[in-house]
Amino acid sequence: MRTSKRTQILDAATRVVQREGVKSVTFDSVAAEAGLTKGGLLYHFASRDDLIQAIHQHLADRWEADLVAAAGKPAAEATRDERLAAYTRVAIQSATRAELLLMLEGSTNTGHAAVWEAVTERWAPPPPPAPAPAPASASASATDDPAALDRFILRLAADGLWLYESLTSDRLDPAMRQAVAERIADALDQ
Repeated sequence: MRTSKRTQILDAATRVVQREGVKSVTFDSVAAEAGLTKGGLLYHFASRDDLIQAIHQHLADRWEADLVAAAGKPAAEATRDERLAAYTRVAIQSATRAELLLMLEGSTNTGHAAVWEAVTERWAPPPPPAPAPAPASASASATDDPAALDRFILRLAADGLWLYESLTSDRLDPAMRQAVAERIADALDQ
């Protein structure tokens, strides 16, 4: 099946981000990377913000597909631990510098951040919020659920590894990276 022109543009824009950062995404830079004219991009995207939003969605959709493949089922059919194990494997194996840069840029724009938050909420939600204050004799907190705390720590470990590799020039041997992902995912089965 032939790749759509829109997908070709978004892949080209992702390469620009990977090489030069989010600020370098202009109609001219993406058109040159995609081998199109600026008018060709304007046919698909009315503004730079539309293009950036589409890049976020394009990459988040790829993550979603990778997550479904890793879990062997959609998030709605997977258990919490299956979702987090899939998230661990995908975050460690799939995350790129472009995605990190876009996620960081997106954190300052609620529309862009919402795309990533939706994926994370489905696959690796944070621990439940602390309950409303109770009488002193019956106080409870999220730390009263050791499994919830363990799941959150495992998510932080998975996120931390790919953030580490994205922010430094250090690269783990692929076998070591895979072993770390499996160790985190296996901890969910215990």
